[in-house]
Amino acid sequence: MTATAPREEQLWSRCAGCASLLYRKRLRRNLDVCPECGEHARLGAPERLRQLVDPGSLRLLPDQLPEADPLDFVDVLPYPHRLTGARASTGLAEGVVCATATIGGHPVALAVMDFRFLGGSLGCAVGELITRTAERALDDRTPLVLVTASGGARMQEGALSLMQMATVSQAIAALREAGLLTVSVLTDPTYGGVAASFATNTDLVLAESGARMGFAGPRVIRQITGRALPEGFQTADFLLRHGQVDMVVQRRSLRARLVALLAATRAGRPARPPVPRQEPAPRRERLADDGAALALPTGPEAGAAPATAADTPAVRDAWDTVRMARHPGRPTTLDYLDSVFDGFVELHGDRLGADCPAIVGGVARLAGRHVMVIGHQKGHTTAELVARNFGMASPAGHRKALRLMRLAARLGLPVVTLVDTPGADPGVSAEEQGQAAAIAENILTLTVLPTPVLAVITGEGGSGGALALAVADRVLMLENAVYSVISPEGCAAILWPDRSAAPQAARALRLTAPDLCRLGVVDEVVSEPSSAAHDDPAETAHRLRAALLTNLLPLLDVPPAMLVRLRRQRFRRFGANRASARAGLR
Repeated sequence: MTATAPREEQLWSRCAGCASLLYRKRLRRNLDVCPECGEHARLGAPERLRQLVDPGSLRLLPDQLPEADPLDFVDVLPYPHRLTGARASTGLAEGVVCATATIGGHPVALAVMDFRFLGGSLGCAVGELITRTAERALDDRTPLVLVTASGGARMQEGALSLMQMATVSQAIAALREAGLLTVSVLTDPTYGGVAASFATNTDLVLAESGARMGFAGPRVIRQITGRALPEGFQTADFLLRHGQVDMVVQRRSLRARLVALLAATRAGRPARPPVPRQEPAPRRERLADDGAALALPTGPEAGAAPATAADTPAVRDAWDTVRMARHPGRPTTLDYLDSVFDGFVELHGDRLGADCPAIVGGVARLAGRHVMVIGHQKGHTTAELVARNFGMASPAGHRKALRLMRLAARLGLPVVTLVDTPGADPGVSAEEQGQAAAIAENILTLTVLPTPVLAVITGEGGSGGALALAVADRVLMLENAVYSVISPEGCAAILWPDRSAAPQAARALRLTAPDLCRLGVVDEVVSEPSSAAHDDPAETAHRLRAALLTNLLPLLDVPPAMLVRLRRQRFRRFGANRASARAGLR
């Protein structure tokens, strides 16, 4: 090979769509779109910004955050080594580039994700940077434009990465309340926790031609369902046909479309003075409205029925806890509705044509107080599990839950959710019906729901399907439950050589109740009888009822506006600073 060969190779690029050999400069002039077949190549965040914003207007926002490895996560490589490699290969500090700029003369704040950086995964730093960008948009009273490219949440940060879905969503909710436009541009690919939060809960959702988006990836869907996928499944045109995006836009037209949308919204919005943004306050702050303190018990010792020495089992291995959480005899939501609550009246339907059996909900009484209870329902026998889709909610289930949450707020009823699901339904029909957007809307709505919300992880808390019912003022967790960004089997299949590493992945994910209480994801661990909940359901119900009352009663006295404010502060702290601080506690 001659010395000029490497330079010659860089002059040419092969299209991933039609395999044509293309002159690199010609391809760049065509915005990295193949002139032969129209294939849209993936862009890094710097090039995407160059194409979208007005020349000379770009002002990058700070991207330096504390180093954080909150779980001390190691698979075949330590997590810090993966971060170092991603930074070296991309030249970026993290998987998103944030900036202010103008597009067609219209000021905007932008957060552009870069798939090259660990698959564009959503971790604490990415969530923090996007949230800060949304807060900058609120301060400047400018629209927010998000460009997504992600495989989903960052497994190496466990449940803390899952919390970013809520953190960013509540920043978008604040922009909605201020009357400021939010726009997401879906690029290839956008999956998982990003799809089920800020990629689809903005005012407008545009999809670049050729982009793919969904809650579950096609490989996962094929593995779980064993079905072949329809032609063009999850592509931009598929999303448009199924009503999940506002438009599909060719890359060469994207900037012009954004200019037109920004111009229309700017013309219709009266000028208002900037709204000062309140910084997060300490958790046990004084309530300015009435001077009372909302100081609730935290930690495993806070349950109303404390464990005795006989009740306290030896510390279980994380994988043993996973199997315990999945035990078919473990009490279900319907069991708790019968033993913890009184007078349950079930309400059915999403009012759009379906009633998902994996979600049950309705009005009940707890110690004489009416509440709205919503939970995942699995079952004990194979027939029950199949009939309830193993507790995996469809979009109709999430929309039913959303309807009941909103009804509770109108009636002034507190909401209690019981979470027990391996995850949301990953099927083809669920994707066709907008699974990602349904989860995203639940998360966003819960961040602003003006009534107390108390969530309990009773068995499995699986990914976004669990978070759709768990954005709450207080999050409790039964001692032998688990809560994770991904299943141990799924994590092992991606980060280890094979799925047999699931026990190792379970330990690395820090998905047990004590782990999550230490990380601040869970507020209280509810102790179970000496063996497990399924061995003594009556005692488990007694302890859960006591813990619900202990945590719910103080919330009833908090004014709705303060309740929402405190809930937002709870999730706002799950950023890079929080992760770094938690890592330093161990």
